[in-house]
Amino acid sequence: MKLGELEFHVVRAGHVRLDGGAMFGVIPRPLWEKKIAPDARNRITLAMNCLLIRAGGKRILVDTGAGDKLNAKLCDIHGLDGHFLGDGLQSRGVRPEDIDIVVNTHLHFDHCGGNTRIEKDKVVPAFPNARYLIQRGEFEHAVEPCERDRASYFPDNYAPLETAGVLSFLDGDHAIAPGVEAVRVPGHNADMQCIKLTGGGQTAFFFADLVPTTAHLPLPWIMGYDLYPMTTLENKKRWIPEAVREGWLALFAHDARVPAAYVRERGNQWEAEPASAD
Repeated sequence: MKLGELEFHVVRAGHVRLDGGAMFGVIPRPLWEKKIAPDARNRITLAMNCLLIRAGGKRILVDTGAGDKLNAKLCDIHGLDGHFLGDGLQSRGVRPEDIDIVVNTHLHFDHCGGNTRIEKDKVVPAFPNARYLIQRGEFEHAVEPCERDRASYFPDNYAPLETAGVLSFLDGDHAIAPGVEAVRVPGHNADMQCIKLTGGGQTAFFFADLVPTTAHLPLPWIMGYDLYPMTTLENKKRWIPEAVREGWLALFAHDARVPAAYVRERGNQWEAEPASAD
């Protein structure tokens, strides 16, 4: 899809299965299972949607999925389907060495696992010519996570980047390239960032884990994983109405059926009108 001179595509890095109750927090199962049906282990299927952007002469990748480094036990626990980001990039004619910038919205394994790969028993950057951009506060937390979210962080996904000298830290909102802006949006954790794309009088907004699927559009539908749910609520009140009012294209990090949609206000609720991001 083109926004003026900027071009972007949603690239899928496979699927992951996470506990439905955890994904919907205080929302009772009889409500959320109408939106996304769980499997026998109470897990729901989620996409790992990434963005491939061409802007300012740069190829930019937003998030990298879970990667291919997890052992068989973890792959089973999380229901990984064996499809990886490289498959999606290859279908676009893009090689890992073609990527100039990698932006992680945050460092949970399902968003940054493809940052690195194993080469001759050593973990190395998967995109050899790229700079990796992450909020400084998120990296500092990932290095020393708390008991509540430690299971979501795997150091092999980000520590080798610092060792290789390819990691750059952001402190708040940051212009990455013409029409590409990282916007710090806390709630899911303290320093998650969303991505705002603008060009040709149009805007697209990658909601990351603020609104991971279209099922999470209602204000109370907030993940149990969120460290700061009340902050998530305030940011949903800020960003969703703006997307509706301004006619932005909303991009969802985990929706397996609707990765892109225009959000419309109908009565007293928001509804997703599926759209193409191709």
